Amino acid sequence: MYEHIVWQIYIIILKNKLFYLIFFTFVLKKMKLRIDHNSQIPLHKQAEELIRKLIERPEYRDGQYLPKEVDLSEQLKISRNTLRQAINTLVTEGLLVRKKGVGTRVEKKKIFSGASNWLSFSEEMRILGIEIHNFELQIYRHEVSAEVATFFNIKAGTKVMRLERLRGKKEYPFVYFVSEFNPQIPISASEDFNRPLYEILETDYGVIAQTSKEEISAAAADAFTASKLEIKPGEPILIRKRYVYDINNNPIEYNIGCYRADSFTYTIESKRNL
Repeated sequence: MYEHIVWQIYIIILKNKLFYLIFFTFVLKKMKLRIDHNSQIPLHKQAEELIRKLIERPEYRDGQYLPKEVDLSEQLKISRNTLRQAINTLVTEGLLVRKKGVGTRVEKKKIFSGASNWLSFSEEMRILGIEIHNFELQIYRHEVSAEVATFFNIKAGTKVMRLERLRGKKEYPFVYFVSEFNPQIPISASEDFNRPLYEILETDYGVIAQTSKEEISAAAADAFTASKLEIKPGEPILIRKRYVYDINNNPIEYNIGCYRADSFTYTIESKRNL
């Protein structure tokens, strides 16, 4: 009953900025969400988690705009640069969309794999009855990009283990994978990567992969990727990006897979809520 009343009030006052900010403050207090300036957790990470919880509320799920950055930073008592760092992370993950001159809104059309029992590539191919061959494999320490550093909450330029694998049928390769791992996981080149990756993480390091957030996009193959997949530059490929978390919601793997378009179809099953 209480939630229903709050929702009705929200509908009535949404068009008025002053009342909207009052309502936003009320929501923050009701959810007991605040920035703790005495905490050892960085302010931008606190803001990120706060906004992450906020946009799960029904008021924001359907593409609603957040308050302006200047107003939101005042409400949270943090600088705009700190707030912008938090928002950038959520934009990178596809949870928010920033429109220049308009504002930042919750993404309502982003599609993730969403499967409760998502599978590793090895498991997917085993179920499909496809025997996988490893054409190339190398692992080495590598300086992370700004995007990966943000995902792992580490400094840009930090070196992490990077695993590159070219895989496919015995006739030809059809996917080129690049995985980068949280530096807290001491994975090394001595591993037997003929084993499924998540089996290695769980068995050898006690890290259980539970959640995968995915982004799917299409692109034209550049010269490097085309040479790996044995196609011509400019031919279409499917890019599948995964943000993988463990059972404690800690980021463990950043993965990009580039697939030959003639060898891979991504299927999503959706059901209406009736």
